[in-house]
Amino acid sequence: MRVLGIDPGLTRCGMGVVEGTVGRPLSLVDVNVLRTSSHLPVPERLVTIERGIDAWLDEHRPDAVAVERVFARSDVSTVMGTAQASGIAMVCAARRGLPIALHTPSEVKAAVSGNGRADKAQVGAMVTRILRLDAMPKPADAADALALAITHIWRGGAQARIDAAVAAAGRKQ
Repeated sequence: MRVLGIDPGLTRCGMGVVEGTVGRPLSLVDVNVLRTSSHLPVPERLVTIERGIDAWLDEHRPDAVAVERVFARSDVSTVMGTAQASGIAMVCAARRGLPIALHTPSEVKAAVSGNGRADKAQVGAMVTRILRLDAMPKPADAADALALAITHIWRGGAQARIDAAVAAAGRKQ
């Protein structure tokens, strides 16, 4: 399974592609951060993000897309930008008919580190270890995107099998 993880943000949008299956070593395919200038109008920034995500979807051909679920932070402007970038990511994937999963930050932290309250450094260290990298991905948005992809491979694949089994059982009744 190849998963594109997206850590949405208006200024920095982390993108990471991981390949593998549950119970087998995972491998890094690519990682980067899409950046937009805060001096540009928001619509132009969203178009830049859309084009970047579309290019990654075309280049890497993931089987699924995992996006960080937006949660309320204290700064409303940060939440708005994150939600807008998240929406763009979901639209790009949906246009291609790709499965889209939303994972909460605490779910991702728990999946990769065993602790739903892990800090950025702990998540980055575990991503480095899980993917057998020489160095921690920088900035944190890049590591977070990879952590989302890892989480989806480990948890999303299992959830998809459960959902399919439930749907099949429902058809038999």
